[in-house]
Amino acid sequence: MVGEEEQKIVCNDGDILNAKWDACIDLSLRRVFYTSVAGAVSSLVLFRGPASRWAALAFGAGVGIGSAYTESSRILEGMNKTEIRCQKGCENLLQLQNLITPLL
Repeated sequence: MVGEEEQKIVCNDGDILNAKWDACIDLSLRRVFYTSVAGAVSSLVLFRGPASRWAALAFGAGVGIGSAYTESSRILEGMNKTEIRCQKGCENLLQLQNLITPLL
């Protein structure tokens, strides 16, 4: 409506921390799932024996877990420090989302 000020939502440390954890969990689930599927498909195409197929599947899952761990460590780095530049100046959740999106 005309004349009404926009309502600003102030984000605090908890919002930023929750957004980082959500990003890490989402990233981990996606990477483990996609690399496991890639390992399963490649094992069906490349290997005949069940042991080698399971090994390829486990290798794909391991790559996904390692990749997700590395990226999540980078996202959560400085969680206990005050590395977040937006702690006091973050005025709305859109700014928070813009901070987290490039990390994915």
